[in-house]
Amino acid sequence: MSTPTAGTTKKGLFSRNDYLAPLPIPTGKKPCDVLNTIWRKNDVFIDIGNYSIGSAVMAMWPGVVLFLAISFFIRNIDPEFSRDVLILGACIMALPIFWLIQGLLREVPLPVRFNRQRREVCVPSDNGEYWIVPWETVTAAATQHSSVSQGGRVTMGLLVIGFENPDPTASEDNRHFSLGFPCGGGTTAMALWECMRSYMEIGPEAVEDQTARFDWSKGIWATYLDDLINAAKLRGWLITALWEGFCGIFIFNTLLIDVLERWKLNPPPDLTHPDILEWSKPLPPEQWAQRSPALAAAIAQREAELAAQSEAPA
Repeated sequence: MSTPTAGTTKKGLFSRNDYLAPLPIPTGKKPCDVLNTIWRKNDVFIDIGNYSIGSAVMAMWPGVVLFLAISFFIRNIDPEFSRDVLILGACIMALPIFWLIQGLLREVPLPVRFNRQRREVCVPSDNGEYWIVPWETVTAAATQHSSVSQGGRVTMGLLVIGFENPDPTASEDNRHFSLGFPCGGGTTAMALWECMRSYMEIGPEAVEDQTARFDWSKGIWATYLDDLINAAKLRGWLITALWEGFCGIFIFNTLLIDVLERWKLNPPPDLTHPDILEWSKPLPPEQWAQRSPALAAAIAQREAELAAQSEAPA
């Protein structure tokens, strides 16, 4: 299967595809784990999970709040219309709520593990099997699609990461595996991809993570208060009260997200196959795998391009 080279962009009338790998060259964006996909990170490997219950709640809850608020404020003005708004809201939000419940009832998928010392990726499957894929063969693309209606232009996008089964005898339905992250495409998808690329090519220090959220030694309210205090130190109490306070609770329902994550990700699922545990052990530095000459040359060329762009006058 032919894959466009990294750095290639294909634009359509209502679409845009940015190809990021192979080979995994710098995107020029700062790594940012916008969907909290990093479940574990150490000097040997990083675990990337594709179970973002928080994103599902944050996408669904504003719609629930909107319909409830409209119905509440017009209940004394037009009770019949208020009831119709609730019925309309129930019809529109029924499917997203069903998907959320369905996701809560199924087991959390195992993470994909990126081993920077071996420069390989472990892709597990539900049946207990797994693939070990060379890092430089991983594909990645930021896809973005737009639609125009009476309400205006709506843009949606994904970061899609693909893996090819290295077993040439694998069946047709077991040759390809992909992860899709609904992060909006474009710059946001590149920043999310940079979390994995920078970890593998630069090191753990290049990537910030939110794995501390998996420490649930404190209760929900105590954890929320700590988050408010930390946010206030960075942005001040006024912005914190508006964003983490009002929007966090009433618009995005971060407390519900905390409850659901404590239920489903306490702790996040781990890879327990004996072979994977052995594969995940640290290696002496002299045994670390190195970049291929092709990737080294591609990264050097891309870094030179980015440096030239930063020095060019605005």
